[in-house]
Amino acid sequence: MSKKTRDDGLLDSGWQDVQNRTFTKWFNSKLSVRAIAPVEDLSKDLSDGIRLIQLLEIIGDEPLGRYNKLARMRVQKAENVAKALDFIKMRGVQFTNIGPEDIMDGNLKLILGLIWTLILRFTIAEINEEGLTAKEGLLLWCQRKTAPYREVDVQNFSTSWRDGLAFCALIHRHRPDLLDYEGLDKDDWRGNTQLAFEVAAEHIGIPQLLEVEDVVDVEKPDERSVMTYVAQYFHAFSALDKVETAGRRVENFIQMIMSAWEMQSSYESRMRALLSVISSIQSHWSTSTFDNSYADAKKQSNDFNEYKKLEKREWVKEKTALESLLGNIQTKLRTYGLRGYEPPEGLGLVDLDGAWRGLLSAEAERSREINGKIRAIKEQLRRDFADKANEFSLCLNTISLQISSLHGSLEEQRQHVATLRDNITPLEDEVEELRELEIACIEANIEENDYTVYTYDDLEYELALAEDAVAAKLAFIENQIIARNMTNMTPAQLEEFESVFRHFDRDHTNVLERLEFNAALASLGLVYPDDEMESLFFKATQSQSSGACADYVTFEQFIRFMVDVTEDQNSPEQVLKSFRDVADGKGYVTEMDLRHSLVEGPVVEFLRGVMPSVGGEGGGGGGGGGGMDYVRFMEAMVEMEGDSSLAAGNGVGEEVKVWSATKGVCLSTAACQD
Repeated sequence: MSKKTRDDGLLDSGWQDVQNRTFTKWFNSKLSVRAIAPVEDLSKDLSDGIRLIQLLEIIGDEPLGRYNKLARMRVQKAENVAKALDFIKMRGVQFTNIGPEDIMDGNLKLILGLIWTLILRFTIAEINEEGLTAKEGLLLWCQRKTAPYREVDVQNFSTSWRDGLAFCALIHRHRPDLLDYEGLDKDDWRGNTQLAFEVAAEHIGIPQLLEVEDVVDVEKPDERSVMTYVAQYFHAFSALDKVETAGRRVENFIQMIMSAWEMQSSYESRMRALLSVISSIQSHWSTSTFDNSYADAKKQSNDFNEYKKLEKREWVKEKTALESLLGNIQTKLRTYGLRGYEPPEGLGLVDLDGAWRGLLSAEAERSREINGKIRAIKEQLRRDFADKANEFSLCLNTISLQISSLHGSLEEQRQHVATLRDNITPLEDEVEELRELEIACIEANIEENDYTVYTYDDLEYELALAEDAVAAKLAFIENQIIARNMTNMTPAQLEEFESVFRHFDRDHTNVLERLEFNAALASLGLVYPDDEMESLFFKATQSQSSGACADYVTFEQFIRFMVDVTEDQNSPEQVLKSFRDVADGKGYVTEMDLRHSLVEGPVVEFLRGVMPSVGGEGGGGGGGGGGMDYVRFMEAMVEMEGDSSLAAGNGVGEEVKVWSATKGVCLSTAACQD
């Protein structure tokens, strides 16, 4: 025997032993489905054809009919084996080199070939990946499943499996909970292979068709044996995938149902909430009242506008969302062929549309109610202001008319005007009411009022005028009473003094304070030094009855003061002082001085004829236009009673008589009385 023949025999013996163990385990794994006793020796236990028929009924999933279940005779065994082979041929498996006698005689090589054919036909042939053959399809499946594992490179069903990592990768890819791939010792081929075989058998139900040494300890593991074992992985994980797929399908369906129910529940709760707020707002509107103030009506108007801007827009959004949600529910149910959803009574879109129409109608009514109330309040505010303003104006006109139509004595007129003054005081409270009414109109944005032509400013101004008119009239009458008693003054003088007093009585109090008094005198040409003015003011304010002084000068005091200052008394002191004023302080007076003082021409001529000249004797000294000695003139003209000298003292002294030597006119009241 040659060396090559001997090596081939050893190789045949090696793969035959591996296949025998592997195929026997495969055979028994199928028989165990029906609890049939396992075979121990393929070359002997298949000779009667019974186990072969039982296997074919299991993997072919159909009965083979009647056969000899107690085949003791060779012919019975031959019938059983032939029946099995015919079934195999009927299932499309073609073979020509095996007959019933080969199985009956225990030809192991042909028996292993037959079993491999069955494995290919009933186990591996079902594998289909992208239209490839069974072997190529199974290899492609292995490559795809192990692609994420960089240490695994499946190129065949022999050497690619020796390190055990490919088996571990397939398990980890489908059941990562069963082993820690990253924790494997990649150099422990035997340990990795043993771990994969044990995990597959114990947890996945894949029978251990191979022994560890059949894979690890040989340079080239048997391809058919490895394919047979790997095919178990494919079917196990495919079944697992189917279960998982079915589970996912069930889960997806239930999740869809749950989602639909949640959508329905959400629709119903949201619909109830929307219908509730729609009903609630209408109830609120129907029961709301107004307090007849513009502020309240405007607040309700603002609240209504705010509702339309905020709440209603949210409701419109929710209404649209609910309509869309109901459509989505129906679409989802139709997509999965489920019964459509019918909302509970009162929660349908028809109910929502009806409620919405009611809301729009209530909105329109609410808007009309608020706008009407605001218009009515504005109208009432116009009328209230107009009535008050017109009545107020009538009162002012009545006062003005009564002032202009006064008659009777001055005392009666004073009493009447005093009554008017008392009556005008309450009008200040009424004008304040007018101000409040106008403020209310302004706050209500009322820009026009056809019921009156008056405004608060107009009437406030007219009231001030009326108060001033009453005060002025009362002061005028009182002053007239005072003036009436001043018999020693001309009407023109009284008129001038009263006009000056009124001009400087700027606050219309009928009195002059110190500065006002000074200014009034200055306007009349009476200017005094400060110390003398102080004395004059003190004198003017002194009461005739009590002698007490005040900080102001009344009209009566002013008139009496002016009488004292300007009245033509025939006292030598006043006449002498007047000459000195005309002479501008000189001891003599000239014709020019007299004419500048507006002394009338005949009087000037008279004085030139009778007044002695400066340093001269007798009269007529002033005829030449020189100075005239008014002091000597006055001394000659005055008859003194008692010791008094005009030239020396110019004092007041007792009453004297002043008598014109030429005219015989009495210039002094005291003199006339004498």
